[in-house]
Amino acid sequence: MEGTIVDSQRETIAEKIEKIFSPRDLLSPVCPVRDILDKVGDKWSVLSILYLGWHGKMRFNALRHQIDGLSQRMLTVTLRSLEHDGYVTRTVYPEVPPRVEYELTPLGLSLLEQVLGLAQWAQTHRDDIVASRNARERSDPFT
Repeated sequence: MEGTIVDSQRETIAEKIEKIFSPRDLLSPVCPVRDILDKVGDKWSVLSILYLGWHGKMRFNALRHQIDGLSQRMLTVTLRSLEHDGYVTRTVYPEVPPRVEYELTPLGLSLLEQVLGLAQWAQTHRDDIVASRNARERSDPFT
């Protein structure tokens, strides 16, 4: 038997990456990874997706108060972008005062699964990352 389990796993990973970077339509100028990360790769989008996934429907201010450091303007921009790409629905209720709620769509819920994996990885490895940063800062404080 040639190779090891690790070797076959590496081949599988390499094959998956090759599929991502080998566009089916050679005329398409859009890299799917770059396009998605451009839209949802910022911290505000990731945190908004996580909180909407956790709480379900949320009003604007309720979401804003959950995310420390997020301005009203930035949340507006973030939610508009997520809504534009189909990850979030915005429901306006005909009431006085107006009530607006945001909720993940089925596409947003499928993205939530991926974002949740990243968030869990970050939580698991947080101490290692902080230790690495601290060691780097101690050895070279000007970087």
